[in-house]
Amino acid sequence: MMAMKPLSGVRVADFTWIGAGSFTTKLLADFGADVIKIESATRLDTLRDGAPFKDGIRGVNRSGYFADRNTSKRSITIDMKQPEGQALARKLIARSDVVANNFTPGTMEKFGLGYEAVRTIRDDIVYVSMSMQGSSGPEYKYLGYGLTIGALTSMQYLSGQLDREPAGTGTNFPDHIPNPCHAAFAILAALRHRRRTGQGQYIDIAQTEPTISLLGPAVMQWTANGDVTERRGNQHVAGAPHGVYPCAGEDRWIAISAIAPPAWRGLVQVLGLSRLADDARLLHADARWERRHEIGEAIADATRSWDADKLMEALQAAGVAAGVVRDAAAIVTRDPQLQARHHWVRLQHPEMGESVYNAPAFRMSGVEVGPYSPAPLLGQHTEEVCQDVLGMTKDEISALIEAEILR
Repeated sequence: MMAMKPLSGVRVADFTWIGAGSFTTKLLADFGADVIKIESATRLDTLRDGAPFKDGIRGVNRSGYFADRNTSKRSITIDMKQPEGQALARKLIARSDVVANNFTPGTMEKFGLGYEAVRTIRDDIVYVSMSMQGSSGPEYKYLGYGLTIGALTSMQYLSGQLDREPAGTGTNFPDHIPNPCHAAFAILAALRHRRRTGQGQYIDIAQTEPTISLLGPAVMQWTANGDVTERRGNQHVAGAPHGVYPCAGEDRWIAISAIAPPAWRGLVQVLGLSRLADDARLLHADARWERRHEIGEAIADATRSWDADKLMEALQAAGVAAGVVRDAAAIVTRDPQLQARHHWVRLQHPEMGESVYNAPAFRMSGVEVGPYSPAPLLGQHTEEVCQDVLGMTKDEISALIEAEILR
């Protein structure tokens, strides 16, 4: 017997696009929710035109970025600028449990689909809105993406070397971890609340706020001591060594953290750093922090002759936290831990062929989790959703396609 999907029976009317919103609903879809992505051929989800593209060929169905953020979903294309299109959206909402969007405040209201309007369609709806700054306050209408969210929340300021400009994270980090995970958690909590009370919820997420939750030490340093935390690269204020060091070969590196005394002893033993091992003062983290540059140079001199993977194994065996700095190719093809946990899922995409997808980052006993299907083609399920969910006849669907309402 096939195991029950955790979110079977939950339907999501998904108006989200780009990163954080799409990842939020992907988390629900990969656990069995029927997530119906409302799209338009006249106003594409930006990610559909986002690189990288399969075989380097640009196309609305060939974006790897879009594919990774939209597994297990269905796609329906509706021209939301038309009254008939808005009427279709309302019918879909009436048959849904969750409505999700990550537009700037006011956008859903233009379609007649703000929270108060949606409540008249289904009063127990779980409605999630996840704009950059939330639905109130002096900056609530500001437009934002992961880069600007990172800047506003100090993430940019804290990333990089002290004597250089803020480097950032190299990607829209808020879109990938804090915001979608917080939003999905809130949706699940609201669904549980509805199951117990029969009441829906309006979930107002300001995407800056989940990102701030990652900055606890810096916030506490200011509120407790009045000190502004500065950029320090890979260094850690708790002590040293804590950094990335070169290994044998071209562009091969290893990350090492050996702040506690047992880890320090294991590190100097494996690397044969007898001069440092014999200095009893360096058993104390404060002393190592003061001499961190000297220690870092000594470690780098020793690691250069090591194969990165063999050094990681040796250090881990000695109780030292160490990890090879892997590139994308190594993560997908040569990481034994990810292979053992079956992290990579290969699915057949209708246009891109076999594609690699992330499995959910956690496992659950006794239940089936996705991804169940690849990202949908633009409008791939329009007729299917209209017929099976909205109860429309083939003639009605054809008429709306002919009138370019379904497009």
